[in-house]
Amino acid sequence: MRFFNRITFQTPESVELEFTLAGIGNRAWALIIDYHVLAVILVGFIVAWSIVSDQLGDFWVDIFGTAVTLWLMAIAFLTSFIIYVGYFVIFETLWFGQTPGKRVAKIRVVRDDGRLIGLQQATLRALLRPFDETLFIGAFLIMLSHREKRLGDLAAGTIVIQAQIPTASATLIISEQAKKLHEQLIEIADFSQLMPDDFAVIREYLQRRGAMSLKAKASLSLKLAEQVKAIINLEKLPEAVTPDVFLEAVYIVYQQPEF
Repeated sequence: MRFFNRITFQTPESVELEFTLAGIGNRAWALIIDYHVLAVILVGFIVAWSIVSDQLGDFWVDIFGTAVTLWLMAIAFLTSFIIYVGYFVIFETLWFGQTPGKRVAKIRVVRDDGRLIGLQQATLRALLRPFDETLFIGAFLIMLSHREKRLGDLAAGTIVIQAQIPTASATLIISEQAKKLHEQLIEIADFSQLMPDDFAVIREYLQRRGAMSLKAKASLSLKLAEQVKAIINLEKLPEAVTPDVFLEAVYIVYQQPEF
């Protein structure tokens, strides 16, 4: 649902995650930054292509004839388009829904259900971007649509949200045991596979566990701990550590700058 520019998802673990939609201002700021980066890349390519074409021009003309000039222009245009599309596809896939511009603007692309986007979604968004920017069609759709979607978002099933900044709430209490355990986990576990949405589920559980019944809390904490343990390639929980303490320690690790 959407309320005051916010959207709420419910995970399979019945934990609600609330996000704020990015808004057209943040998206425009991110796009301006991305286009400056893209301009540098494209200018570098064009300069390099021109130098190569000049150096080998006569050689190519002797082999392919005078029509080689048109072919070189076509290749340069096609390569430029591939760079344009590839910029967004590569960054949004590898950076979990962010480009350099989105990272600066602190926004992120996710699927309609809150999960991280993949190669398919990033490609659809990038291929439809030129249509969105024709006569500012995408901007109008963002302002008028219920979930602020442009054509690329509609086709890919994505939305753009404000990136979540991991901060502890007043209701989130971290035990001393967890503070000691997190240093041990850094040494024995692989946190590179822990995604932002995984962390969001852990954070929401830790914030809401106080309102849960003992039975529900025990069941959900054990289930989450087992899932996180598999994600970070940990064979078993450290001895004398409860699922709650383990999740608290993971929460601390994920907030470290290197993660």
